[in-house]
Amino acid sequence: MDNDLRAQAAPDYAAVVLGNLSEPFPHSAHHTQASADDRPTPEQIHPAFYTSFDWHSCVHMHWLGVSLLASTAGSPLEASDGGTAAWVDAPTAASLREALGANLTTAKLAVERDYLMANPSWERPYGWAWLMRLAATCSASSDAQIREWGTALEPLVDAVAELSVAWMAKAQYPVRHGLHTNAAFGVGYMLDAFRSLGRDDAAKACEEAVLGWFGNDRGWPGDWEISGQDFLSAGLSEADLMRRILSADEFAAWFADFLPGLSTESRILQPVSVTDETDGYLVHLHGLNLTRAGQVARIITALRGSGSVEASAAVAVLSEALDPLLKAGLSGLESGDFMSTHWLASFAWDALGSVAALD
Repeated sequence: MDNDLRAQAAPDYAAVVLGNLSEPFPHSAHHTQASADDRPTPEQIHPAFYTSFDWHSCVHMHWLGVSLLASTAGSPLEASDGGTAAWVDAPTAASLREALGANLTTAKLAVERDYLMANPSWERPYGWAWLMRLAATCSASSDAQIREWGTALEPLVDAVAELSVAWMAKAQYPVRHGLHTNAAFGVGYMLDAFRSLGRDDAAKACEEAVLGWFGNDRGWPGDWEISGQDFLSAGLSEADLMRRILSADEFAAWFADFLPGLSTESRILQPVSVTDETDGYLVHLHGLNLTRAGQVARIITALRGSGSVEASAAVAVLSEALDPLLKAGLSGLESGDFMSTHWLASFAWDALGSVAALD
């Protein structure tokens, strides 16, 4: 697959971002009250990220908006001057810049940073991961305005780096289920961002925690992992994390032991369906299809770096599973229901990018 699917989807996803950033309600608040009078509105405590139903969804909607403003190097949308060009037309890009720039200000982000430090386990690690990914994407951009947003986000990067080191030093066990607190999914994107942003101490803490949590795992029960509201595959999230830590040959050996007997019939690779698009938990299964697709694509890339027979066999199985997972996940955006659109487009863009990178 190439970037055609992303180019086709970009205008619709931009509309989703703009709609979400102007949608303060309904809102799912996760603020813990300290007293009867401690009843702030979402905008008071989260002036940058108070829309899109909840804080973490708003953060990754900002990441999606930034991603739509700049193509990746070497893509068909690379600008003639060697810089980057938007995936969307000029009026839409201008609207995205206005909406994102209104939130990613130094003053608003300072309030967000103070809230994180005052509530050290809040949004850990899922919200942290998307925040770090947003910061890394902004900082790596060749676009001056987007880099300014990255600079404004630096105090939050420092905060999450500090909180992450403290958390991983005391976390004896990872969280393995398929929801927001899953350790592997969050730490994987945090590790990518810490490396990109030069936060070496935080990246090292991630690497050490990962090896302690997952390094010796064998025989993952892939046919048993799914539950009714997962949007993450616990097993594939773990494998996607380990390929960031191990060399190609080490990862190929680890993966063969982790998912022995993997086949196209394995439940961990089968698309799942949603019976009620308006149910905020059931629609998580659309996200499961998309995260599985993205993780499968990245695992294929890692396994291709090994010349082992086991790696080649796994690549063949995973490659056959990829397209059905992606198609099933993308269909989840067709309903247009807010319980899907407030988050699912970010996961679709992530999966499409990972699949496009295989070509």
